[in-house]
Amino acid sequence: MRVLVTASPGLGHMLPMVPISWALRAAGHDVLLAMAGRSAEHVPMLAASGLHVVETHGHEAFERLMQSARESLDVAQIQQTIREAARSGSFEKLTGIGMRLFAPQSDVVADNVVAVAEDWRPDLVLHSPMDGAGPLAAAKLGVPAVEQAFGMFSLADRVPQMAELLADTYRRHGVAGPPERRGLLNVAPPSMGTPEVGWSLRYVPFNGGGQLPDWLVRKPERRRVVVTLGTVVPGFAGLGSLQWLADVAGGVDAEFVVTLGDADAAQLGSLPANVRPVPYTPLNALLATSTAVIHHGGSGSTMTALAMGLPQLVVPHGADQFHNAHEVAKRGAGFEIDSDGAGIGADDLDRLLNDTSLAATAAEVKAEIAAQPAPAALVSRLVELVG
Repeated sequence: MRVLVTASPGLGHMLPMVPISWALRAAGHDVLLAMAGRSAEHVPMLAASGLHVVETHGHEAFERLMQSARESLDVAQIQQTIREAARSGSFEKLTGIGMRLFAPQSDVVADNVVAVAEDWRPDLVLHSPMDGAGPLAAAKLGVPAVEQAFGMFSLADRVPQMAELLADTYRRHGVAGPPERRGLLNVAPPSMGTPEVGWSLRYVPFNGGGQLPDWLVRKPERRRVVVTLGTVVPGFAGLGSLQWLADVAGGVDAEFVVTLGDADAAQLGSLPANVRPVPYTPLNALLATSTAVIHHGGSGSTMTALAMGLPQLVVPHGADQFHNAHEVAKRGAGFEIDSDGAGIGADDLDRLLNDTSLAATAAEVKAEIAAQPAPAALVSRLVELVG
């Protein structure tokens, strides 16, 4: 079987496709990733996973799209709408906003994705939730398309909704509508999100490869807390929401490891001795020797923390982060702080590190996820769908 794997630009959408691709490859199937990133490093990170990758477009186009969106849209109003939708539990509304933002990105790569598919002739297309180019290619070739979720919420009709937004793109390729045979791999833990939709799949964290520093694989002398804003927030909002590291962290008996990506730690001023800034480091490797995690609520950070059983303090900034933060708090695996509020204080850090109920619930969710079918167990179902 030949499987073409596609995803929307951005590491949070691209990297979660790697574990199922590994499983397919290990089972003897041919796998090709056809993707574009938002920066020059994204596609090489995928290639470093050991999989074959074709870049479908240069990253500069997506930088221009994002800049155009910032100039033409009322970003503050969109964020408020997202916040309200998340708090009310209206994930359909939240997803609708996301699809309208990602549909133009799918249109950018659509011609190249279809061209790769027509040349390579896959039997199946595996795609990320907000990607519309993969399903288009599957429909044009008459092969099944399967969505690989990366967060807690899945919608059964997301592919047809995206196809409606890409109606002109479909017409350009002479395709009437989305592929008839479709599947959905759902990574929602049984007690969170929408676990009843599609086929249950264990979330296996993949946050990139790389050489790890020696200190990271040793058990720390005191409790370690990982702090991350993901790969997107620092570029949009800066590091202002991490000011508490300079103001509060020094008074806490713990080590704080903060991932800054390309951002300059000088934005935070003078940091206490117990705060260790690091460049991009795979989150699952950071969490393996940690006690807790503080993050922005992105799906990758949230799901990785759940899969590894760590209590979470979530400070959402936008997109699906408000909904993820709400779900974590509702389940009791962590708690959230409003990003428009006063910020993180000493009492919040004390709760994160010492509230045993958070750790116990996080361990419960970890066990739930571990009991879900591994990616290798879903390979036979994908073969049956093709058959």
